[in-house]
Amino acid sequence: MSQPTFARLRGWGVALSLAGTLGLAHAQAASSPPPDDPAPPAAQAAPAVGGVKSANIFEIAPDASTDPNYASQTNAQRKQVQPGNNAPMWRDVGKGVTGYSSLPVTEAPEAGNLIQPFVQYPGSRLTTAGEAWRQVRNDWLIPYGGALLFIVLLTLAIFYKAKGPLGGHLPDTGRKIERFTPFERAAHWSNAGAFIALAISGIVMAFGKFFLLPVIGSTLFGWLTFALKNVHNFVGPLFAVSLLIIVITFIKDNIANAADFVWLSKAGGMLSDKEVPSHRFNAGEKGLFWWGVTIPGIVVVGSGLFLDKLLPGMLYLRGDMQIAHMLHLVCALVMMALIMGHIYMGTVGVKGAYGAMRTGYVDEAWAKEHHELWYDDVKAGKIPAQRSKSGPDAPLQAPAKA
Repeated sequence: MSQPTFARLRGWGVALSLAGTLGLAHAQAASSPPPDDPAPPAAQAAPAVGGVKSANIFEIAPDASTDPNYASQTNAQRKQVQPGNNAPMWRDVGKGVTGYSSLPVTEAPEAGNLIQPFVQYPGSRLTTAGEAWRQVRNDWLIPYGGALLFIVLLTLAIFYKAKGPLGGHLPDTGRKIERFTPFERAAHWSNAGAFIALAISGIVMAFGKFFLLPVIGSTLFGWLTFALKNVHNFVGPLFAVSLLIIVITFIKDNIANAADFVWLSKAGGMLSDKEVPSHRFNAGEKGLFWWGVTIPGIVVVGSGLFLDKLLPGMLYLRGDMQIAHMLHLVCALVMMALIMGHIYMGTVGVKGAYGAMRTGYVDEAWAKEHHELWYDDVKAGKIPAQRSKSGPDAPLQAPAKA
């Protein structure tokens, strides 16, 4: 293949690549001629510059590898020979120069910017802001976040192997106490279902290329992540609503008191055979409510709505989206790590805990063993043994008073 033919084909390839990247937008450097200047007809060849002719924008002249005069050409000459694809133009793009875009500025304020400006962070090389964000995500958040989830899972497995399920030391009495009303259980399971859908989809999108892609292949993995991305985006608002309901419903029983400091000082009795007395929720459950659900949940919901562009009156700039993404990922990892412990304690970690959330009721012996102060309040009549209307799951009788 002759050199002119090769150069012409390469020019077409670069031009089509630019067209696919820009869509309807055509980026120009700030020093380029204004858009209303008449362009030369497509069939009319541009004048020879530096010994090189170019018929139109799609026929890009040879660069330094084929044109010995390229290095000596001025910026204006290069822009004539290679309009829209020359070194000066790309240097301007790297500095953040905004070009022309057919998209309205109110909807896409950075549509005319091909890439984010170059920045120099302390102790690092010159790079673009987008590349710096990518390095933070791929070199820090993903590997350390994955390690955190693995360590938590391994710790729970070791703890279960060493201690087994907790509780079950007192025989059942047959007398039931309503621990969760139907509304509380509905709020819990709605929020739990939304969280699990978000956690699974988020884990696959963030870590799937390491453990799932080699197994199912790129085609199926691509379709799976595309589907899970849409699940993630649509379930997010549902999680936000259920989270608000959860916080309002359970906040009154998650305020710290003196008994919580005693519980913490003895590590909740995890290292002994007897649990430390607590009210309806112990200090560990209260800590999960605040630091594993409420606080990181608010950040996750806020950043997620921002990433979905569902917050009105906001300018969705690239830098702000990158910060929102990092906050979203970090807080989501914190939530997943802590809620893994909650799922463990609510299923195989504590005998009878799952039945409490499934049916709403616990045996009097269970209440006395795990939440003795709460049981004392029920026995004293400060808290009713049943708070909802009678139904098929209603207790046969209230706990006997002392």
